[in-house]
Amino acid sequence: MWWAGASAHALQLPGTNGVLGGRAVAEFERWLIPWSYDPPASVQSGALGNAAGTDYSALYATALQIRFGAVFAFFVPGALLLVRRLPPVRGRTTAALLALWAWGLVAGTLAVTVSAPWLIASQGHGSYRFLPQLASAISSGRQILVVTALVAVAGTVLAARVTAKGAGPLPQEDVPARAARLAATAGTVVIALSLVVLSYQSVAAAIQTGFTGSGLFAEPGDLLRQWLLLGAWAGPAGAPLGDWLLYRAADALLLVVVWWSLRKLPGLLTRATVPAMAAGAVCATVLGLLASQLLRVVMDGTGLRWDLMHLSAGLGGGVPAALTFGLFAGVVAAVMLRAAMGRAADADATASVEGHVGA
Repeated sequence: MWWAGASAHALQLPGTNGVLGGRAVAEFERWLIPWSYDPPASVQSGALGNAAGTDYSALYATALQIRFGAVFAFFVPGALLLVRRLPPVRGRTTAALLALWAWGLVAGTLAVTVSAPWLIASQGHGSYRFLPQLASAISSGRQILVVTALVAVAGTVLAARVTAKGAGPLPQEDVPARAARLAATAGTVVIALSLVVLSYQSVAAAIQTGFTGSGLFAEPGDLLRQWLLLGAWAGPAGAPLGDWLLYRAADALLLVVVWWSLRKLPGLLTRATVPAMAAGAVCATVLGLLASQLLRVVMDGTGLRWDLMHLSAGLGGGVPAALTFGLFAGVVAAVMLRAAMGRAADADATASVEGHVGA
């Protein structure tokens, strides 16, 4: 991420506009500036004039230091948990790579979140509409995370495979298929609560306007939507039903990815603990979001022309809500899995006893 932010200088070189095009350069700047140590003009001058500019620039630098430190602090523990419970060995490498990629996006989003207050204060008007500014700051810089996280996790998986080479067979829980399906269904229902119920237009509007707050915490609507809504949808409202159903296919794809991932996850984990299931459910939700976002790009007909402006519009979005509901979904799935496995074990024990009695 540091290298990506430092590369923002290259976009100012003569001839860059001619090579990439003005729109592409502007879009790349929007991707990279949130991770660049070069403060924007508003920070350089400061809200109180040039005399305070140095203080605001120092505060901006502090925000970036916190941001990069937080990326490391959030990514490493999650990656260690995933590599321990989902080691990238034969049969699990692809799953581990995808899970770590999704966790990289989560770690980057959390890093942006915790560093945002310093970044907002460096603009010189931190007390003005703080929560809307916080929501805007959290949504910035997410597109470049999609790329850099994939590069980072490729190195992580390679290192983990080298470390695991020569190790003995890994433990693996024997998970009944019925128990895995029940757990996946329960977890998917939690995700559907956000995607289908809370994201419906009228419900989302109530969330936006139903909480007013006061003072520094006024206008929390944008922030609540960001952390609670995985999508946005409404009825056809006069639009062709076929087109409406086509766009709902992206939402259906998200749920399918989540269900399939949660269905396979217990069998892939060395031990299906609650933390591992929670982290896995978060990663599954993020992967479902990415799949649905890419499907929307294809359906809009712009993906093949590489329209950068459109491609990046929604890419990497929804991660805060994926973290919120993914954690709940993972916990619910883990509890359901244990309950179903317990019932299956009791049924097997009862059948075994009856068989001995009958003999």
